[in-house]
Amino acid sequence: MKMVLSSDNAHKLREFREILSESGIELVSKKECGCTLEVEENGSSFAENAYLKAAAVSRDTGLPAIADDSGLCVDALDGAPGLYSARFTGSHEDSDEARNRYLLQCLAGEENRRGHYVCAICCVMPDGAVLRSEATCSGYIGYEEQGEGGFGYDPLFRPDGYERTMAELTAEEKNAISHRGAALRAFKAEWEKYYDQQ
Repeated sequence: MKMVLSSDNAHKLREFREILSESGIELVSKKECGCTLEVEENGSSFAENAYLKAAAVSRDTGLPAIADDSGLCVDALDGAPGLYSARFTGSHEDSDEARNRYLLQCLAGEENRRGHYVCAICCVMPDGAVLRSEATCSGYIGYEEQGEGGFGYDPLFRPDGYERTMAELTAEEKNAISHRGAALRAFKAEWEKYYDQQ
């Protein structure tokens, strides 16, 4: 079944495809569907933002649409950047490097480096059915960027049980422990239940 990812983020598309590869889902990006819709992420939670994106793209394309909203929540910053992870510096257009530099500035002199990633996934079907999942990955924020893989805050984030950042893990290692990997596996189970009932 063809499904649209409510994003044109190439990193996310690759991760989604890798984890959903055995689900019978042909995942395409918004761009591949000719969808140019930009959805305002003005929800009050990760789950609400994921729903807003999936619902809008499903309406626009007439296809099942899946979206995620994810972010990094840092204990010493009272949960920031949280919902504003992609625009933490004040601009959605800033680079990952700029956001990482800003996060390090915000944590300068701070000993509590604990934090967690959150990923909420929502899939909206053309018949109105809504499938949801959510997961977290806990760890701590390093003092400098390390690693070339991943994206976002991955070069700073060291998951619990690892001496390497997310950006230093292989794709397989990251997918096995990440917030997005866990949320996608939970979604996969929901999808299979839904599909079996059709």
